[in-house]
Amino acid sequence: MTLAAVILAAGQGTRLKSDLPKVLHRLGGRALVRYAIEAAQALTDAPPVLVIGHGADEVRAELGDTVRYAVQEQQLGTGHAVMQAAPLLEGRCSNVLVTYGDMPLLRANTLRALIETQSRNSGPLTLLTIDAPHLFDFGRIVRDVDGRVTGIIELAQATPAQQAIVEKNVGAYCLNAEWLWAHLPQLPLSPKGEYYLTDIVALAAAEGGDVAVVKTDDEAETLGINTRAQLAQAEAALRARLNAQWMAEGVTFIDPATTYLEPTVTVGRDTVLWPNVHLQGATSIGEGCVIGPNTIVRDTVIGNGCHIECSVLEGAWLGDEVEMGPFARLRQGARLERGVHMGNFGEVKNSTLGPGVKMGHFSYIGDAAIGAEANIGAGTITCNFDGVKKNKTIIGENAFIGSDTMLVAPVSLGANARTGAGSVVTKDIPADSLAVGMPARVIRKLKVES
Repeated sequence: MTLAAVILAAGQGTRLKSDLPKVLHRLGGRALVRYAIEAAQALTDAPPVLVIGHGADEVRAELGDTVRYAVQEQQLGTGHAVMQAAPLLEGRCSNVLVTYGDMPLLRANTLRALIETQSRNSGPLTLLTIDAPHLFDFGRIVRDVDGRVTGIIELAQATPAQQAIVEKNVGAYCLNAEWLWAHLPQLPLSPKGEYYLTDIVALAAAEGGDVAVVKTDDEAETLGINTRAQLAQAEAALRARLNAQWMAEGVTFIDPATTYLEPTVTVGRDTVLWPNVHLQGATSIGEGCVIGPNTIVRDTVIGNGCHIECSVLEGAWLGDEVEMGPFARLRQGARLERGVHMGNFGEVKNSTLGPGVKMGHFSYIGDAAIGAEANIGAGTITCNFDGVKKNKTIIGENAFIGSDTMLVAPVSLGANARTGAGSVVTKDIPADSLAVGMPARVIRKLKVES
């Protein structure tokens, strides 16, 4: 059985009251539609067909060539939207999976069950349902006295008896491709002047075809995003799902309800995450770490046994056993090797701190390379920008930089060099030398123990 996936993503999302196309709103740091695309990609090697309409150019700019596109110029309903995919797929697949771009929590495994059921079904389609009395706005699954599915009735057209039906349509279908393309033109025009894909079920039943059903018991999978409230609901559901996954893998959450991980994050076992921790983007955290509270980590690699408290890290790399914070900041390109200690209110950008470096509080290190076991005193500043370009500061191993030292780059300090408190270093300092003053000058060579 060859499978093609069609994802419907042409809607405007008027209830979101936004200039941004609905499927580009963010959930867990990513566009809603990416979840539907990834689920489809897990099921078939063929790129899914994304039916776009409102905000088509913005959607293309976001997704690039990860999908194939079909354009629904006029939004004339979901059935009409699927028709737009026919030129790309007709005669090229045996079954078609249809999902929605605004249903981000629908799992690939659930869709796989839908596909496998349809592969055994003699009839033309299989649909996904859920038994949920309180999901009031969903279409009802209508069955005859023998339990055979005969149609889907939308709430607006449902009688009081039909409104009481517990089994609801989730909005995912696997259909025989040849039958689908032949019957889409037969969909009736709704009272709203649109063609609904749900009416395909009644066409199948009227012909005596078997409409098979797969049921989910995970209500989160049914969430479609039409309002800001539903977006927040989906965010909470996604967070609960991800946090449960990582707790099962050996990660401790002090308070899962206030700990925020994006799907792209990985965390090692025996790591402890405190409240108000935000782990975002391409972030990887090793084993046995303590992160937080009140810490943001974005696109950063953290080694094993690190302790990060009340800090912000972005685009950084940390070796094992690094200690940071509270109130420290790592910016793009910061690299802290094994055993670095970074005090409160320090900032590092595009710099490497070698193994065992100790960086005091209220310091800024930018565009620098600092050797192993160096000590950076409180208030040390690398003056790396001359108004035109960024310049490099190099500090050798075991150097000792006194408090409130200004290092005016480009400048180099040799191994075991020292500066007095309040020095302004404008010229290179040789190894094993002490410099003091404004501007700093070398006053003596230091006796270094062998």
